[in-house]
Amino acid sequence: MTVRVQTEDFDVGFEINQFRKARNDIGAIVSFVGLVRDLNDGDAVSQLTLEHYPGMTEKSLAAIISQAKARWNIIEALIIHRVGTLQPSDQIVLVLVSSAHRGDAFAVCEFMMDYLKTEAPFWKKEATPQGEHWVEAKSADDVARERWNMKK
Repeated sequence: MTVRVQTEDFDVGFEINQFRKARNDIGAIVSFVGLVRDLNDGDAVSQLTLEHYPGMTEKSLAAIISQAKARWNIIEALIIHRVGTLQPSDQIVLVLVSSAHRGDAFAVCEFMMDYLKTEAPFWKKEATPQGEHWVEAKSADDVARERWNMKK
């Protein structure tokens, strides 16, 4: 299970190929790529800055993978999360999950994204025509995370 927090962009195709080459018992690989939007809550966004606490962030992401591994049968999981200043359409996050069957891979990918949105210690600042502001957590993200307390 791998966690990387980095400023550099990532190559989705390369990362998926690494997953495929790692094991012969993989039956499914599910991926999620999060991108910077140019519009958020009706405001034009010209850039997004992500801040974090090195060390603490990686431990938090590893804990999310550990929770998923304890609940589902997965072979491998990867979270790459970028930090620093990003532009609209830049990649922010990559989540990859491999398993013997697609059901577990899909569930874990969604579970990990729901937990990343609410549990991972990242702080987002958007630049808009009105100035810069910190992005507040959305209650919909908390609701999405809470549904996993009732599943599996």
